[in-house]
Amino acid sequence: MLQRRLGLLDLTLIAIGAVIGSGIFRNPAVVAHRAPNAAIVLGCWIAGGVLALMSAFVFAELSARRPESGGLYAFLRDAFHPVAGFIFGWTTLTIAYTGSTAASAVLFAGYLAPLFGPHAPSVKVIAIATLAIVTAINILGVRQGSAWQNLLVALKVLAIGALIVGGLIGPAAAPQSVTHALAASPIGLLAVVGTAMLPVLFAYNGLQCATYIIGETIDPARTLPRALVIAAAVIIAIYVLVNVGCLRVLGVEGLAASATPAADVMSRTFGAFGARAIAIAIALSTLGYISNSILLAPRIYFQMAADGGLFERFARINPRTNVPTYAILLQGFFAAIIAASGSFEQIVNWVTTPEWAFVAAAAVAVFVFRKRDAAAGAPAPFFRIPLHPYSTALVLAALTIIFVACAALYPLDTLFGFGVMAFFGVLYFALRIGRTVAR
Repeated sequence: MLQRRLGLLDLTLIAIGAVIGSGIFRNPAVVAHRAPNAAIVLGCWIAGGVLALMSAFVFAELSARRPESGGLYAFLRDAFHPVAGFIFGWTTLTIAYTGSTAASAVLFAGYLAPLFGPHAPSVKVIAIATLAIVTAINILGVRQGSAWQNLLVALKVLAIGALIVGGLIGPAAAPQSVTHALAASPIGLLAVVGTAMLPVLFAYNGLQCATYIIGETIDPARTLPRALVIAAAVIIAIYVLVNVGCLRVLGVEGLAASATPAADVMSRTFGAFGARAIAIAIALSTLGYISNSILLAPRIYFQMAADGGLFERFARINPRTNVPTYAILLQGFFAAIIAASGSFEQIVNWVTTPEWAFVAAAAVAVFVFRKRDAAAGAPAPFFRIPLHPYSTALVLAALTIIFVACAALYPLDTLFGFGVMAFFGVLYFALRIGRTVAR
């Protein structure tokens, strides 16, 4: 069986690593391009942080109520129906986590390739090799995988800290504003803010990933809620300070026009050395996300296999390393296929709808479990969501707005995401009928 070896520090760093990837180095420019002034830019990042914290509360209470292997997979399965867990697991395997992992591997390879000089391997070869190495590290054992992950997250936070310092001590830009015709009216301003919030909320997504490794956590009912809340607070502080620094050095107009805001800030503050240093930081951040994905996602497939939703082989635990070796290999294999196909850019859009749909379902699951536990006379868990049901309802309302915005901006990709989810729902019942007939 899985061994409980991960403590508070491990889970906190895993949660931070699941959220902070390469996006924070680019998304500030996207938000500034869509928002009319610096105050609204910062307001969007703070509002996104509040939503991230409330989402952390949702997963903290779910973890305290149901500290079982599989995390979000198990929450959805137990709150609604096994089909919900089946859809979540297969969507994660085919387009969500594997797609994000593959995209990050190719991005990392793009940063690494120039270091090899004129005889560098292709980006795809480097990406596949990177996935193979990180997969091998995680196969060695949960402690080895976690230690590697902790190192990468620590280096990532230090690198982002350097970016924050660069922004706070660099030469200040003159006050600027970006002109938005829509912002002239209250309704138009709301539309501008809503559009600017999309990349903010995308950047904050991922805290739920720490729940996937709940089966290997020491005292998960207490450790995971604490880790999620601490991680959310750290991430909010990092994101807001990064944007303060970028706005201070580049100004809102300069930030909106920048394709590489982190490099521009470091270049203005520390010269060419700063630009090279931040390139290394971005590579480390991306590598950390890859490692995090391959550490966490296989725990979903392990639990799916234990429930009969995957071949039994993927529920096997290596007796020497105490990790689900076949499930880890499955994640690395699918990610390598997607990385080799070159279709990762499209998949980034495909995963948006399913990821947020499952977060919304988790918020609904809180209502389900509270009612069910109250009826059963179960004791109150270690952690309960503050200001529930109002805070939880606010999370659902915000996610509903995201769905509408995604459908408006990316209708085909949104339809594809829902289509994949619907396909696996149909597949679940088709397999169930087939098994009944076979008997």
